[in-house]
Parts: sequence; C-alpha cells; structure tokens
Amino acid sequence: MAQDLKTLTLEELIPGGDTYRYAENLYNLQWWGETCIKPEIDTLFAINPANGKEQVLTTREAVNGVLNANGIKPIQHFYSTSFPWKDKTYMLIQTAGNYLVYDWKGNKVVSSTEYPKEAANQDYNEQSENLAYTIGNNLYINGKQITDEKQGVVCGQSVHRNEFGIGKGTFWNPEGNKLAFYRMDESMVTEYPLVDVTARIAEANTIRYPMAGMESHQVQVGIYNPATEKTLFLNTGDATDRYFTNISWSPDSEKLYLIELNRDQNHAKLCQYNANTGELERVLLEEKHDKYVEPQNPIVFLPWNEKEFIYQSQRDGYNHLYLYNTDGKLIRQITQGAWIVQNLIGFNARTKEAIIASTEDSPLQSNLYRVNIGNGKRAVIGNHEGVHRATLSESGDYLIDTYTSPTTPRNIDIVRLKDNKTQRLLTAANPYDGYQMPVIETGTIKAADGVTDLYYRLIKPADMDTTQKHPAIVYVYGGPHAQMVTNGFLNGARGWDIYMANKGYVMLSVDNRGSSNRGLAFENATFRQLGIEEGKDQVKGAEFLQSLPYVDGSRIGVHGWSFGGHMTTALLLRYPEIYKVGVAGGPVIDWKYYEIMYGERYMDSPESNPEGYELTNLNNEAGKLQGRLLMIHDDHDDTCVPQHALSFIKSCVDARTYPDLFIYPGHKHNVLGRDRVHLHQTITRYFEDHL
Repeated sequence: MAQDLKTLTLEELIPGGDTYRYAENLYNLQWWGETCIKPEIDTLFAINPANGKEQVLTTREAVNGVLNANGIKPIQHFYSTSFPWKDKTYMLIQTAGNYLVYDWKGNKVVSSTEYPKEAANQDYNEQSENLAYTIGNNLYINGKQITDEKQGVVCGQSVHRNEFGIGKGTFWNPEGNKLAFYRMDESMVTEYPLVDVTARIAEANTIRYPMAGMESHQVQVGIYNPATEKTLFLNTGDATDRYFTNISWSPDSEKLYLIELNRDQNHAKLCQYNANTGELERVLLEEKHDKYVEPQNPIVFLPWNEKEFIYQSQRDGYNHLYLYNTDGKLIRQITQGAWIVQNLIGFNARTKEAIIASTEDSPLQSNLYRVNIGNGKRAVIGNHEGVHRATLSESGDYLIDTYTSPTTPRNIDIVRLKDNKTQRLLTAANPYDGYQMPVIETGTIKAADGVTDLYYRLIKPADMDTTQKHPAIVYVYGGPHAQMVTNGFLNGARGWDIYMANKGYVMLSVDNRGSSNRGLAFENATFRQLGIEEGKDQVKGAEFLQSLPYVDGSRIGVHGWSFGGHMTTALLLRYPEIYKVGVAGGPVIDWKYYEIMYGERYMDSPESNPEGYELTNLNNEAGKLQGRLLMIHDDHDDTCVPQHALSFIKSCVDARTYPDLFIYPGHKHNVLGRDRVHLHQTITRYFEDHL
C-alpha cells in the first residue's frame, strides 16, 4: 500500500516552497458586534453565529467601483478589512497609503486617512480616526511630525529589544485623543556593524546592540495631545538601567499605568501616573524574586468596574490572574493551580466572566475556559482536545475557536459559551493525504534530576524495519518561551522532521527544563548557566534513543536554531561520545555577546556571574570537537550577531578542530522565503553525507 503513496518533497514541506502544502484556513475571521465576518478575495460574508447561515455583505467588484470613482486604488482582497464599529455598517480598509472608512450598505467612502509610503508602525484609532506612524526615527500623527530627534534617539517604536511583552511603541487612550509613546535614547549604546555585500563595495549597516554587561539605552514615555499639539513626559526620573513596559490607560484616560523593572530584573513595580501632569501618583504593587520577575502583560480593567483590574503574575509558580483595585489592594487570586494561564482573551460583562486559554488540561495543550471573576469557577469552552486560539464577540456570548489536534489539521467553530453549542465553519482537509507519512508518538522521560517528567515526540519512518538499526536526529530548541512538543497537528512536528523520517531517520524532540508552559521552577532551573542543565536533559533523550532496538546508538545527530543552535554546538562539544553530527543555526556561542534584556535575565551580568559566563562560553570548548559540525549564520543577524559563529570558528582554528561554516547573505535571524528550502536542503545534505 505504501508503494501507492506519494513522497513529500522539501518544496511541499517547507514554507517558501513552490508547492508548499498547508491546512486550509479562513483568514482574518472576526466580529462585527455579534456577527461573524468572513473575508475572502472577492466577497465579504456575514455569518449568523446562532445558525451558521451566511449572507453576502458586499463584493470586491462593488467596492472597487466606488474606489475608482473616488480616484482611490482598488483593493486586491478583503483580508485587510476590520469592523470596529459595532453599530455602523462601516468597515476599515487598510491600503498601501490609506485607511478608508467604507460604508458597505451605502456603497460610499465615509473618510480617508492617508499616510506616506515610507511610513511604518501605523497605529490607527477607530474612535477618533487619528493615525500615528513613524518615518525613520521620528513619530508622526495625521501627517504632522511631532518629534524631531537626532540619530540615536528613536520615537514611537518598540523598545527594550521586544522583551517583556513589548511589541509596539504607541498607545492610544480609549477616546483616541491622546497618544502615549516610547522615546528611546540609544546614542550611548555601542554601534554594531553588519555588512551589506550587495553593494559594489560592501557597506556597513550599523545597529545599536547593547550586549550583556554593557551600557544600555534609556527610555522615556511621552503623552502627546493632538488638540493642544503638546507633549509631556512621565516624570520617571533617571532612566538609567530601568525598563518600562506593559503600558495601559485607565478607562477614563486620566491615568497611565506601566510596569517598571530594574536592570537585574528581580524587582517589578506597577506604577500609576497622572496622564495630565506626568507625575507618579502611586506604586500599586511590587514583585520581587531571587532569580527574576518577567512581566509580560499590561493590566486589564474589568468592563463593568473601572476601579478594578486584572494583573497577571507567576508569583505562586505559575502564571495566574489576580484581581486588584485602583488603590493597589488585592481583592482575590482568580485562578490558581499547577497550570498556566496563557492568554486573557476577553470578558463577558453580563455573566461577569473572563475568557482564558490555559494549560489546565495538559501542558501540551491550550484550552479555552470561562472563569467567574467572583469565585474563580471555570467551565471549558468547546472541546478538550488540542491547541486552541479564540476571538471573542463584542458581548462575550460567542467566540471563534480555531484549533488543531494530533490528527486534526485545523477546525474552526463558532461556539456559544452558555451551552457550548457549535457551528462548524471549517474542517480542513489533511494536506498530506495521499502521501507517505511517518509514525508519530509522544510520551515522557525523566529529566536529569530524576524527578521531573519531560515530554518527547518520536517520529519513526513508515513501515520501519525494526530489525534494522536506523540513524537518529534530535531537533532541539531548549530555551525559554518555546515548546517543541504539543498536542497540535502532528504533535507540533515540522516539515523537515517529516522529511527526514521519510528518508529513514528516527527523529526526536524533548522539551527540557528551561522551556515553556511548565511553570516558573521548570523554566528557571537553568538560571545563571544556560545550556548546562538543558544539555543534561537532552542527554536523557539520547539515552532513550539508544535504548530503542531499531536505533543505531552510534549514529545520533542534532540540529537546532538560535538557542537550539547553542544547544546543538554544546551537545557536540560536551558529549562527543553521543552526538556525532550537528547542524547549528544562528547559535549563541558566548552569552556576553548577547543582548542585555534577555541575557541578563537568565544569566545575570558578566560582572556578577563570571563563572557562569565562563562555564557556558562554547569558545572554551572548541578543542573538544570530535564529530562533524556545520555552523550556519545569517550575515544580517541582528538578534544573534555573526560574531558568535565567527568567534567560534576562530577558536576552532586555534584549537586545531574542524567545523564547517555556511553563511546566508541578506538574511536576519532566520532564513525566510524561497531561500528557506535551500537552507533545509543544506541541512539535509550534511546529515546524509556524515550521519
């Protein structure tokens, strides 16, 4: 029967491939009040959540007819539309250069807000129709430049290298008539040269890159009022070695809240500022930890009570919800248990419930729950299987539930929360039907501490001859904020894993201590010595492989990227008797070359933890290389700078060991687009040649 099945190629398995196969999806499903909106290329549909019936709202032909009549470029699809006005038949259309408010019922353009083609970080407010954006290092609102900064000072953009949950640099108040924004002075940060080889004479592209232990940038938070055209800055005092994150407005726009973190990242303060004067009014709460505190989420006010808000914290070992009032008094801990609240999705004001995603069912899953704010009682939404993500309707009575499971490529349902009644919107076909697929198993092994359970995913070739010995490859990440093994489709297996299993390799991934979704103690077991405990856990995975009768224990390889690149290199160097071949992509080699916010959180500074930095510096281990190691790095990597790979190659030359090196020009921290297929062919060839 297997002879009748087709063989998957890298072009079909890797994003960027000409024939890349993926599960069907419904893009940008969203809510217009209580109506579900389904955009497509040529048609815009409304779906009744009670019965699943569809009706056409408008067509691209109709909209483009109106746009053409107004001298506006036509749209190519409806995927860039949104519906923020629940009581109006308006949609917001973002085009290249315009935010259009369009009345689909009246077939007319209500308003148009233009922005120049060089604008970035656009932030449109639906209440006021004010538009903020950046050009270069300055901030603009409605075409007016509101900052005038020299090079080295950046306004309106993400700061602190996107750590602490930061993903943007502008924050409108609820009415959209005041804008909080970040101003980052990084002129004191050392410039790091990246080289552009596309120029006739290669040119240096410099970035500001604050390495662990060195001087960091300084951040301020400004508030701009378009009506008065004036800016005030919060009086935070000297910003040296302080981080400001998780900005939020009070519902009445009178207060601005943020979480301040010290450089050691072991002391967080939730601060309330007067938005009219910029003065600090009070510190509502503080958190300290002997290792680190890592705030990831701004406070969220209850829709039915402007004096109470939800604060998320890992203070009891797992991320949970806490209810506070604006006096800083803890009212109650809303959720608790040996599981994690992954996401606060929204609220139902009528039932006074929060809607969350959590790992309560399993650390491998993300399931949806209704949580009573008053007593913490929970009820599951939808089904218990797999990995779910959701979008809540305006009232909180319905949600769009998109989920996968090991055997479910993608299902999308509308769920009525009160009784879990569902309307199926999509059952995606398996993109690999008709193709030979490997066998995927999951289970647990014990960590190196002999106590902690670690989840693994084992992928075996289809119709494997168990009397023969097969080579094995470990795919590893191993660092914080990542999880390789899930109960999502194919248990989270990547296309390359499938490809290599089909070529006869046994593939293993283990989520060691230090990875995500298992709680604070599980994560910070690696504190001040990144890669050491993780490596011991990965060895337990290799020993598991060696115990399998169909695995050739003398032919175990390892591959990973970024933190996984560090792990790959470390495993080959520290355990040469186990790992024979490795491909390390974008690896961290020496943590003192990595950036401050991430590096010092998990390693402390090189000054306070010299022994940890020395222990984890893989340049010191270069002489131990015995197996075959291919190091891959991107020449424009501004996350893990090329100095890591190049310093290691130099260390190996000095030590008379012999790694291989491959550079991808023009890429940053990941090889994306069409070149991604080339990357995986390069990786495959290395294992085929040497393992």
